Amino acid sequence: MSSQFLQFLISGLTVGATYALAALGFTLIYSASNVINFAQGEFIMLGGMLTVYFTHAGLPLPVAVALAIAVPALVGMLVEKLAIEPAKGAEVVSLIIITIGASLVIRGVIQIWLGKGTFTFEPFTSGAPIVVGGAVLQWQCLWVLGVTAAIVVALWFFFRHTLAGKAILATSCNPVAAQLVGIDTKWVLLVSFALSAAMGAVGGILLTPLTMTSYDVGIMLGLKGFVAAVVGGLGSGLGALAGGLLVGIVEAMAAGYISSAYKDAVPFLLIFVILFFMPRGLFGAKVTERV
Repeated sequence: MSSQFLQFLISGLTVGATYALAALGFTLIYSASNVINFAQGEFIMLGGMLTVYFTHAGLPLPVAVALAIAVPALVGMLVEKLAIEPAKGAEVVSLIIITIGASLVIRGVIQIWLGKGTFTFEPFTSGAPIVVGGAVLQWQCLWVLGVTAAIVVALWFFFRHTLAGKAILATSCNPVAAQLVGIDTKWVLLVSFALSAAMGAVGGILLTPLTMTSYDVGIMLGLKGFVAAVVGGLGSGLGALAGGLLVGIVEAMAAGYISSAYKDAVPFLLIFVILFFMPRGLFGAKVTERV
């Protein structure tokens, strides 16, 4: 394995982990409500931008990170309460337009408040990078991969071993039946939006020291997260993780071996190729119909 290939692979896995977190956010909300939340990219942007703001305000990095996760989670709950809940029962296209509108509002507020500049902050761990097989591995890359893995494990535990997690799963399977057994489906949707926003914010926080951030980075990150969710099979947590890593790796390889000019187009080409052969994605559930 050449050092160049390994370098591209490391880069792809790092950014792919962020796409995976975004895809998990899409999957979580879609499973709970069949809503595709195109404001997910703005939660990624909020994580990075708010961390920059809070650190510049003099707060210690751990406090800034905690606030930069909590605030987007609150914003996610507000989006659900003020935009999604009043439109309950609306057609899918209407709900998509509503989430796009929420995305524009969030982006506009941040543009006015924090400006159009590009920002970053120091990596979580300083020091010389690690050299592996001739490839350079930044410490922040390990943070991205490690935290993403920890979130995946935490989500598995949450859905398997907690009442709240099982309530979300029950609602995703059959909302009417969940209501009949006493599950508050409105609360489930609120929690889903909060968790989705928090995961997106974590991705933005982890990635900002490597790629920097600005008020408009959420557009492309959110779209690529959606591509990852669809490629993996919308509604599948494992698919979201696999799709995110696959999109990141393919994008990095294309940028390295072909041209970086095509980097942003590759994920959208990938979605056409995957869905042509596997219409429900890599891990999409098989649908059977009795006649």
